[in-house]
Amino acid sequence: MGRINAIEQIRRNIEILSTNVAETYPYIPLHTTPSPSVPQIRDIMKLLRQILFPGFFGPEQEAQPDSIRYYTGVYLEQLYDLLHEQVFRGMVFENNNGQTKEDAERITVEFVNQLPHIKHLLSTDVKAILDGDPAAKSISEIIFCYPAIYAMLHQRTAHVLFQLGVPVLPRIITEMAHSRTGIDIHPGAQIGEYFSIDHGTGVVVGQTTIIGNHVRLYQGVTLGAKSFTLDEEGLPMDVPRHPIIEDNVTIYSNASVLGRITIGHDSVVGGNIWLTHSVPPFSKVLQSKAVEKT
Repeated sequence: MGRINAIEQIRRNIEILSTNVAETYPYIPLHTTPSPSVPQIRDIMKLLRQILFPGFFGPEQEAQPDSIRYYTGVYLEQLYDLLHEQVFRGMVFENNNGQTKEDAERITVEFVNQLPHIKHLLSTDVKAILDGDPAAKSISEIIFCYPAIYAMLHQRTAHVLFQLGVPVLPRIITEMAHSRTGIDIHPGAQIGEYFSIDHGTGVVVGQTTIIGNHVRLYQGVTLGAKSFTLDEEGLPMDVPRHPIIEDNVTIYSNASVLGRITIGHDSVVGGNIWLTHSVPPFSKVLQSKAVEKT
């Protein structure tokens, strides 16, 4: 073909690709507002790990009694500086409805005020794993190694931002954990205390899911929607469509619990179950035993 001919083909495609015609590319708009920075959001999550789990993911001296206050202060100031800029970028990512840097700063302060609560919830998640997994040898091992804690750090952080009305950032944060752990939990999901995920790969929890306290999920569990409610234009509506899991429920591997149904407290859902109706408290939902032919 030759380089001259190749350059001509490149120039022809430059014209096509740089023309923002709605009729030609109706679902790829020209994006003109600031976008969130994924590398900076990664830095934010790294700082949060150091703040919430001192000594595990940073210098050893940060967890010493005479220095923890200093390091916590340094990290919190760095977190604030990074986060308020990313919150603002998230707010104006799709359209700017008059939001200002001052709005982003206010939301960031509200988020920082929620950090003690996030730490409390994560501490209960660690305890739930310790109590329910005989392979877990120590609290330190769980914090340092277990994918469930990594995923829940991201989900509980993203959930607070989601509640504060920050667009885009919560989804970026949970997708970071999803890509690393295989655990896909929407930032909108409401999850109580002492939540644990054993193994975790393939777990999916939808946006409007409500999970109570002391709930355990195993790998491959889906808490999803059964169907969608459509608006007048035929588009899916954002209405409650995922399960409600009450306290003290265990759901075993590869079970699918679908639709706006309720799993009553102290129930057990066995592995490989497809469940689309509510069950009362203290239920045991198990598949039939396999029949072997001789």
